Amino acid sequence: MKKIGIVCCACVLLGWRVRAEGNGKREGYVDTPKLPSGWHVHDPARPQPPVVTPGKYPGDPPSDAIVLFDGQDVSAWTGIPDKKKNPAGEMLWKVENGALVRTHFGDVQTKQAFGDCQLHIEWQTEARPEGHGQSRCNSGVFLMGLYEIQILDSYENETYADGAAGAIYGQTPSLVNANKKPGEWQYYDVVFRAPRFDKSGKLLSPACMTVFFNGVLIHDHVELMGPTEWRKLAKYRPHPAKLPLRLQDHPGVVRFRNVWIRPLDLGTSDDGMKTDAKKGIR
Repeated sequence: MKKIGIVCCACVLLGWRVRAEGNGKREGYVDTPKLPSGWHVHDPARPQPPVVTPGKYPGDPPSDAIVLFDGQDVSAWTGIPDKKKNPAGEMLWKVENGALVRTHFGDVQTKQAFGDCQLHIEWQTEARPEGHGQSRCNSGVFLMGLYEIQILDSYENETYADGAAGAIYGQTPSLVNANKKPGEWQYYDVVFRAPRFDKSGKLLSPACMTVFFNGVLIHDHVELMGPTEWRKLAKYRPHPAKLPLRLQDHPGVVRFRNVWIRPLDLGTSDDGMKTDAKKGIR
């Protein structure tokens, strides 16, 4: 009798799965506990993730990326008006051998604005750099034009730790120094979550970053104190939910290539149910 009972129980469970899979229905369970999002564990009705085709080679943009620079086209970029260097705000950086080279006519920024995102950017400093410390091929990548990841030749070149390559400038040094030798191409992969403000301008949640430098983790979901500053404490001020990406002009030659970005919606700070709710999920 015990064996019959066990067999019958197994048949019931198996039959449920067959019914779930049949008639065009997806495999899953509805007799399981509910997650904070409201879905059952293994819920067959839970929406599937959208399909994204990865790039063919490491570092190539996936199918849903916005390519900001592909080695030729600079139409995604514009200059920033500067009374002395570039009054009209023209795009005056040049393309040379498939790289975007700054020409000391001021910073440049994307025409499109971004908030939460995944960013890939490759950069190269001079093969025979001059100077030392902050003078050695200094630049920066500014998420939303405000939150800087430092670019610098930090290979056997010490400076203050929160100003070395990969640092969240003026706030958080890298976990490790992952610099390659001068003249070699290097890259950042960044996951950025924009800060949230309420209608009155009060900060609800700070900006945060996860950064890989040449494939090495250097920041793990690090919260920012505010927009990055030179010789000042950062402090949040309310700003739009999306702003352009900016590249910094500075002394020394720095080149950029293979720049792409994936706009994301990383939901609320307590995600789970609220993140799913923003996507129309129960």
